[in-house]
Amino acid sequence: MTAEARFARPPADRDRDREEEPGTARGRRLLVGLVRACRPRQWVKNGLVFVAPAVAGALTHAGGAARAAAAFAVFCLAAGGVYLLNDARDVEADRRHPRKRFRPLAAGVVPVRAAVALGVALILASGAIAAAVTWRLAVVVVVYLVLTTAYTLWLKHLAILDLAAVAGCHVIRAVAGATAVSVPVTPWFLAVVSLGALLLVTGKREAELRGESGSAGRATLEVYSASYLAQVRVMVSGAMIVTYSLWAVQTGSAAMSLQAASVVPFVLVVLRLNLLVHAGAGEEPEELALRDRPIQLLCLLLVGFHALGGYLG
Repeated sequence: MTAEARFARPPADRDRDREEEPGTARGRRLLVGLVRACRPRQWVKNGLVFVAPAVAGALTHAGGAARAAAAFAVFCLAAGGVYLLNDARDVEADRRHPRKRFRPLAAGVVPVRAAVALGVALILASGAIAAAVTWRLAVVVVVYLVLTTAYTLWLKHLAILDLAAVAGCHVIRAVAGATAVSVPVTPWFLAVVSLGALLLVTGKREAELRGESGSAGRATLEVYSASYLAQVRVMVSGAMIVTYSLWAVQTGSAAMSLQAASVVPFVLVVLRLNLLVHAGAGEEPEELALRDRPIQLLCLLLVGFHALGGYLG
């Protein structure tokens, strides 16, 4: 019997199966369920903490790399805790959702109390580690937690503001990386990252609207139309390309020549992303980062230009 088939069975049957399982098997199943509930595949988004240090060339130093890695761990812990608490809050609604009913809490694999306890522990641990790196990073984590809470309780029900809130969480991750290694956050950096985050979120909503799930479980999808989201995506893409290009060619030093050359892979990443969303992909942006080889290669080329430029600079 597959995992999805087992989870789709009535709760009473699942409870009886668990009672018949050996203690070691139940413990292993609970541990796997808790890890799944933290959604480690979503942690790809936390890679944004490395963007500012990479652009500034700080990752070439052991201290900068260690602090950026600590910031990555902090956001993995914080995000995992938030996912656990959100799933505990929405467990009944998730059980009625065609796809979310297979999540560990909704499927009855993980007890709600265990999820809440671990969620709180992960959030506290993330704050403690952030404070050990720098108090500024701890402040950024608090802002992230406040924004995610506001999104869960209120903003996700408001069209446009839901896009801004999710994009804001991505921007906070990027700012956290700069904060951890004491790299200045420039207006150019904020503009490009904000537009890029908005592009990803808009593409995700468009893919959700066109996909099988339709508007199930997300009230704002009843307000948006696919054509409107496509227009927003195109507009944001154009603004991001122009902003990045203006920043990349603003000086003429040797290091900045590499920075200017990075415009080519940057534009190609944007075009590739738009092509995938137009084709129906993009509902899970992290899956594109994990599986789409052209995007991976272009991103490596983009990082290579910046890393070499930072080293020469």
